[in-house]
Amino acid sequence: MIGPVENIAGYKVGAQSVRACVTDIVSWIKNRKQVRKKDENCRWLACINPHSYAVALNDVVFSRALHAADWLIPDGAGVVFASKLLNGHIRERVTGSDIFQGVLEELNRTNGYSVFFLGSTDETLAAIRARMVVDYPNIRLAGTYSPPFKPVYSKEELDAMVTAINDAAPDVLWVGMTAPKQEKWIYENRTRLNVKFAGAIGAVFDFYTGQVKRSHPFFQRIGLEWLPRLIQQPRRLWRRMFVSAPIFVLHVLRQRLGIVQR
Repeated sequence: MIGPVENIAGYKVGAQSVRACVTDIVSWIKNRKQVRKKDENCRWLACINPHSYAVALNDVVFSRALHAADWLIPDGAGVVFASKLLNGHIRERVTGSDIFQGVLEELNRTNGYSVFFLGSTDETLAAIRARMVVDYPNIRLAGTYSPPFKPVYSKEELDAMVTAINDAAPDVLWVGMTAPKQEKWIYENRTRLNVKFAGAIGAVFDFYTGQVKRSHPFFQRIGLEWLPRLIQQPRRLWRRMFVSAPIFVLHVLRQRLGIVQR
């Protein structure tokens, strides 16, 4: 794990600000040697929130992936709350959207960097390509790839994805397949990827293209970004709030009381 971290329910969660995290990632991208060492994988980022924590309790590969991420960012007000309860130092959420925007803004200041988008639909990827040209004209869009919508990929499908990415040779790979598939995909294929940095950023593809609206900044600031989305999509999000969140809080309370997790 890179940078200062805190133990939140057994995971090493980054305790950096958005700016510090972006600075670390961009520094890695800019300073990494072009000739890759034999044992050097791409570095990558994952998000943790109460729901992903609860899912990982019953998904061993997902749990391993979260533990293996080079940056595990506190993408959830519940994680910030947990840090305060545990007398930690995390004081702000660091979301996938924050990292996406921050990294691209920094790379756009200098010519010569490239990105690849893996995930979502052809229509969403087309919208991303159109926006990137306007928003980040100094960044080369190396390619996009819309994989089949299925829970498990065949070896041939995985090979096709990896080949497409490596042939394009991007500096940055953004993966938007939703959790936990995207984190497991990076974790299981990271040794094959010829990229400097990969980010598992889920719904950011839809946020960026405007297909899904983020909650008003007011709700983001007070830690209730989930509330308007829950009202809009109750059938999809109710489990996150009424099942996953209580499980996470219970485990954090056990950590606070020194009770060993089983």
